[in-house]
Amino acid sequence: MSNSDTAPAKYAEVVVGWLRDLGYTHCFFVAGGNIMHLLDGVRKTMTCIPTVHEVAAGIAVEYFNESQGEGRAFALVTAGPGLTNIVTAIGDAWLESRELLVIGGQAKSSDLAGPTLRQRGIQEIDGISIVDSICTTTGLVERPWTRREFTDAVLSGRRGRAGPVFLEFCLDTQGTPVDPDELDEQAVDLTVGPGPDLVAAAEAHSDQIHDLLASAKRPVWLLGARVTRPIAEKLRPRLDELGIPIMTTWNGADRIPADAPMFFGRPNTWGQRHANILLAQADLIVAFGARLGLQQTGFNWQEFGRSGRVIQIDTDRAEIEKGHPTIHLGIEGDPDTALVVLAGRGYPDYQEWVEFCREVTEALPSPDPANTTGEGFVSPYQFCVDLSDISRDDDVLIVASSGGANSVPMQTLRQRHGQVIVTGNGLASMGCCLSGAIGASLGHPGRRTVMIEGDGGFAQNLQELGTAAINDLNLKIFLFCNEGYGSIRTVQKNYFDGEYLGCDTLTGLGFPDWEKLFAAYDIPTCQIGSEWTSDPEVLELFDGRGLAAFIVPVDPQQTYWPKITSRVTESGSMESNPLYQMTPDLPEDLAARVLRHLA
Repeated sequence: MSNSDTAPAKYAEVVVGWLRDLGYTHCFFVAGGNIMHLLDGVRKTMTCIPTVHEVAAGIAVEYFNESQGEGRAFALVTAGPGLTNIVTAIGDAWLESRELLVIGGQAKSSDLAGPTLRQRGIQEIDGISIVDSICTTTGLVERPWTRREFTDAVLSGRRGRAGPVFLEFCLDTQGTPVDPDELDEQAVDLTVGPGPDLVAAAEAHSDQIHDLLASAKRPVWLLGARVTRPIAEKLRPRLDELGIPIMTTWNGADRIPADAPMFFGRPNTWGQRHANILLAQADLIVAFGARLGLQQTGFNWQEFGRSGRVIQIDTDRAEIEKGHPTIHLGIEGDPDTALVVLAGRGYPDYQEWVEFCREVTEALPSPDPANTTGEGFVSPYQFCVDLSDISRDDDVLIVASSGGANSVPMQTLRQRHGQVIVTGNGLASMGCCLSGAIGASLGHPGRRTVMIEGDGGFAQNLQELGTAAINDLNLKIFLFCNEGYGSIRTVQKNYFDGEYLGCDTLTGLGFPDWEKLFAAYDIPTCQIGSEWTSDPEVLELFDGRGLAAFIVPVDPQQTYWPKITSRVTESGSMESNPLYQMTPDLPEDLAARVLRHLA
């Protein structure tokens, strides 16, 4: 028995208080009976954002936290379909290594089905079994957990390599009267981040990495998403001075502005040709916080780093030991620490290599002149160049997760210092962009959020227009309209002789009249043309505060160059070109000039 004079409180309210103490300010949710006590608790102390569908709640939370706005968010979903609906968001956060706390309801503890019965409680389904493989931590709360138990579970998603946490609260446990002091007797560990072992490992290897850099002639630093924005911002002047070419992954795109003197692009399977070509000629690649997955290295990963050595600094040993690409030095350590220490060292003069990087970048401009756009349509590539020119330094840019609305901006956008850019293509799920933009916009209420999505992806979560409208967001929606799934159409054209099926309105997809749809939510809308940056109507909507939609008519036959092409082998498998060998082929004289260091 406790000697505390504290009055009993409902457990759900105690849990909400713990969340508030951990910095949580926003709850994205879809209401349900099995979370009624938790919802009653959050409504009293937090900003509550109802969404139409649970997957939108999860993605909004992921992007809210990833964009690092004001406060911290979590998702609250009911039992059964609430959980199954949010699984896509959990999967996305898992693959992108992003924080996502999902608190779910569950049937009463006395109504749980157990290991043999399929269902007993109302809406009961075993949520833990469904998402356990894509979470850092899962837990079924059948009796009140202590503050320490709860806090350790929540913060596990922020320690080491970030990821989702799913906690399932039985309905009767939520409403149980408890003595808060009895649940708060043990010390609570509030530390987050990489941990002392990872910091020490990064420091311990700094001399070895510095020695390899000192002997290199053509080094490149590749910054990934696990290099944090504050550290990149702190080091920006120093990185300009080092004289070492710097590139970023797509998830780290906002760590370095496009006009930084040492920035040379975003290499990727759908990356910038000049970046891919330069990376292939580097004699030392130091990857800070980049997992070097197949999209980053190319499916022909044996060719990655072919001209020298690769050093990978990552918080997850499994990524270092996965077997691809070939790593000459893998360090399970904190990328931020490694970057800070190495940026403080001195290096040889790499001016000849830097001048070559500039020469290649100038010789291989983006957009690629090989692209063609039909009459009456807007080139998506030129659109992204124009958007870069008229955007603000404090804009938050949310880029689609798949298709041309993903690859074109990430290949073409010229990011500004101060901008936040969030995208994701690990899961490459269509429909993430609007929900993500809602979360980012609510996390940055004083800034303009700009999103780029394709009509196919947008259609999969368009119901959240209601969420954007009712919250009066300062959100600008640019919709690439090509009447279908452009990337799927391209695959069917290239590999199946144009036997199209289910890829556009001509082959079975049904899309709305977009202007009528936006009008139903009282969202001002206009269609843009190729001269859109000088159109007063467009600029008034774009520069004014509030929600607005812009229809970008994209040619269904639009070409998307350059890209890595693959071929189907006789065995039915795929064989891909290396990153530096993008299609279309370069003229021989130009190729010889820009590839002269290729080993």
